[in-house]
Amino acid sequence: MLHDHSFSLPNPTTRRLALSLVITLILVVVEILAGVFANSLALLTDGAHNLTDALALGLTWWALWITTKPANSGKTYGYHRAGILVALVNSTTLTLIALGVFYEAWKRFTAPQVVQADVLIIVGAVAVVVNLVTALLVRRGSENDLNLRSAFLHLMGDVASTMGAVIAGIVIRFTGWDWLDALVSVLIGFLILWNAWSILRESLEILMESSPADIDMDTLRQDMLAVEGVRGVHDLHVWSITHSLRTLSAHLVTNDVPVSEGAKIQMAVGGMLSHHYGINHATLQLECIDCEPVGLYCDITTDNHAH
Repeated sequence: MLHDHSFSLPNPTTRRLALSLVITLILVVVEILAGVFANSLALLTDGAHNLTDALALGLTWWALWITTKPANSGKTYGYHRAGILVALVNSTTLTLIALGVFYEAWKRFTAPQVVQADVLIIVGAVAVVVNLVTALLVRRGSENDLNLRSAFLHLMGDVASTMGAVIAGIVIRFTGWDWLDALVSVLIGFLILWNAWSILRESLEILMESSPADIDMDTLRQDMLAVEGVRGVHDLHVWSITHSLRTLSAHLVTNDVPVSEGAKIQMAVGGMLSHHYGINHATLQLECIDCEPVGLYCDITTDNHAH
């Protein structure tokens, strides 16, 4: 019971993503050309990172579009997991980019090259502004959507990395320490890896249907038992379809009550789950007091799972 699937993103979100994509692609071209001209690995690295941002924004837009398609007999939960798959792809591309950055930086450390600091400073400063604008365009809604958050972290990572490139350019301009260009690239690489790991870990947790990290299962069970009419809870499962769409199924042991009374118990438990835990899709099966529960968390691999 209590099946509320109302989670949608307005059209302005997709329009902001499209605008961010166009701006990012223009920035990619500018940074790559400037990086080649200035012989700056930091600019080339940031250009490559921005290219993955463009890919991330395109995939994010696609995921937002496909998740609006209704559920059907083949996809009974709809297409919400598309956003998680996109977040997984985004985090993987970030990891590959970081490894490539480390390799190129190592080559620069072993064979330093002269960097055009003025070009690095000017283009880097422009990139900071552009990345910040595009990040703010996709920020709205990213708190509750892992797909949007992965795109937002992509862009905020660029803000930090381009700021590092600008600082390196200023120092190189006055000291001639060209090796700082490679050092900043390494720092950018570690920042990329950090962002990638946070998204990758949460994506895998959702795909493995783990219990949400912010839900204490013992406390949840006690709260369910505190609802009037609930005598026991077993076969309890909580998992996430997306970052913000949570699902629960459980067997509730009650007295031998009429169906109408049982429905009231279900509504009370469902309301508590929605209000306290953000679980708006709860399937609650009622059982009489004489039923023998097999355990709080059932093992679906066993044969004696009939109640």
